[in-house]
Amino acid sequence: MTQPNILQYESKVWATADLLIASGIKQSDFPKFMMPFFALILVESRLLRMADEKREEFGEGELDGEDLEEFLEEIKDDGKGFNDVLLRKGKTLAEICKNDKTFDQDFAAYLRSFDPETQRLLGVERGNTEEKYLDISGIAGQLKKKRILFASVQAWSEIDLRPYNNSEVTTLEEHIKRKWADISAETAGEQYTPDDVIQLIAGIICSKLAKGNSFLSIYDPTCGGGNMLFGVEDFITDRFPNRPTKTFGQDWSDSLYALAKIESRFRQDSQIEYGNTLVDLKFTETAFNISVANPPYGVDWKGYKQDILADKTGRFKALPAVSDGQLLFTQHIVSQMADDGLAVVVHNGSTLFSGDAGSGESEIRKYFFDEDIVEAIIQLPTDEFFNTNIYTYLWIFNKNKPAERRGKIMLINASNHYVGLKKNKGKKRKEMDEANRDIIIQTLADFRDTDFAKVFDKEHFYYNKQAIMLENLDVNGESFQKHLPWKKSIYEPYEDYQVKAIKFTPKRIEQGDTVITDMTITDFDAEKYADLRAYYDEELKPLINSLDYKEQDLVVTKSAKKRYWFDQELNTIIEAEGGKETPMGCGKILVKATFKKANKSQPDRIEIEAGLMADNEKDYEIIPYSANFEKNQRNIEDFMAKYITKPFEYLDNTIGVEINFNKVFYQPETLRPIEDIIDDLEDLDEELKNLENELQL
Repeated sequence: MTQPNILQYESKVWATADLLIASGIKQSDFPKFMMPFFALILVESRLLRMADEKREEFGEGELDGEDLEEFLEEIKDDGKGFNDVLLRKGKTLAEICKNDKTFDQDFAAYLRSFDPETQRLLGVERGNTEEKYLDISGIAGQLKKKRILFASVQAWSEIDLRPYNNSEVTTLEEHIKRKWADISAETAGEQYTPDDVIQLIAGIICSKLAKGNSFLSIYDPTCGGGNMLFGVEDFITDRFPNRPTKTFGQDWSDSLYALAKIESRFRQDSQIEYGNTLVDLKFTETAFNISVANPPYGVDWKGYKQDILADKTGRFKALPAVSDGQLLFTQHIVSQMADDGLAVVVHNGSTLFSGDAGSGESEIRKYFFDEDIVEAIIQLPTDEFFNTNIYTYLWIFNKNKPAERRGKIMLINASNHYVGLKKNKGKKRKEMDEANRDIIIQTLADFRDTDFAKVFDKEHFYYNKQAIMLENLDVNGESFQKHLPWKKSIYEPYEDYQVKAIKFTPKRIEQGDTVITDMTITDFDAEKYADLRAYYDEELKPLINSLDYKEQDLVVTKSAKKRYWFDQELNTIIEAEGGKETPMGCGKILVKATFKKANKSQPDRIEIEAGLMADNEKDYEIIPYSANFEKNQRNIEDFMAKYITKPFEYLDNTIGVEINFNKVFYQPETLRPIEDIIDDLEDLDEELKNLENELQL
């Protein structure tokens, strides 16, 4: 007899929330009230299933006496969990709920009968410990106050997961957690990975695994409730039944960690740890054959920034913006890949292009590409995930790329490889069915260009960000630099012109009503200011900073005859002496005031000076990159010769890396022929005339 599809229980699980609604519990808090009981029925069903399998070894008939004790000891020895009330006395949740008079006492005894580890995960009488995990005692207490504890447990007890295997239960969990993710106020950045994406990830991994019986370690550093981790393992063991596997996972969400840990105890070989992977490593000595992850998007890491900065593991080659930690998790994953390791990491689009050349994000991408461990990046359809409708991407890392793929990266635009859902699941309106998944997997296996896939040399995604210092010019095409008393080659490194500028001590500075004649100031208004420093900070410094060298009425007099100002029309510094005015090229007049503390020969004072210097402007040019140094230099020089018309100095060149799917796969819209447009306009005009005629009639 075929057993019913486990998803029949999805609506039944969700129906338990009706009691929460009626008692006034906020919808955003539903996951907190539902997770402990989902875990409870999960544990009970697994223990009963395990006991059924174990009982077959003892033959038919009721177990009692020594046989019963031996039977119970064997279950305890398996270390997967134990409950004396359930397994010795045969009292399930459903049995307990048959008598509402004794329910409170029986339910409390039932919870206390679990082994210590299960009690810890469920949160049974957790006392004052910091870790809440599922906090079933606390939640039960709240439901009891609202007088719905018995009804809630009774509703949950009607869900029987005993007939279903690990993979099937994981599928149900995925659907339930998806709904929790839709409503919970605490899931910002958490994107629960749908089953079709897990199937695609697992299929990609399996396409690269060789047949055999060698051991596989599978790792997820942000495993949540374990859906992706265990889903990938189930897929692999189905395809490669002779290959032993062990799953490793870590998460620091109390409830999701507890769910994953409970699930792991009923698997053949699994280790789930609690904690933030970025600052609390649990598997420091392990290199993993396979890694999968869907780290949180757009979640900042400022709360543990100091720990990241102090990290001594060498995992983090560069640090992304503190507003998003995705690339921190990915660097961690790469650091723990085995020499033949594979990794598939889900990201949003920001990790492809955020950050300029030299930024943490660009440097991380450059590190991945320099190490030649990125084999492909796959763009998934929008509306694929339960609580976001953005584009998402699979980064495929491979530390053992085939020789013909070394130095190359494939981009696959799978945004159109989906089927629409008949009924939306939250924001998920699309899914990649098996046929579309197979196309994507085969495309990656073929590793050649198609209409929706392109193979590039990895350097295609590198670029030069060349910094230059431009010299601004006046209307005659001259800069102040031309009039300075030293010569420089245009290709020499830039030096600060303020150091070598012509400086002089002025006698007078004028701008509008502002006139400064005292170049050394020791006096101040004692009624208005506490001391000379206060006068400097509060009045004189702001005044000096407000002087604009491009205002025509800013005039600096060096001597009785020599004056300087900026001519706006000519865009040039004018030097006037003895009635003769000489353009000096485009430059700056800089006026500075400096507070000097008293010394042995002088009191506290303010010193004012002015100087002339070239008007320079820093600029950046984005130039195609070549891995060949000489060719790259020619690229830069050819670009400058073609596009830069002002004199300039070369500054630093920074190599950046970014991936732009839109640029690679852009399809321009085909414009209609002008004749067709004219015909349509004429038809509309004719229709309007006919309407007018009808109205007149």
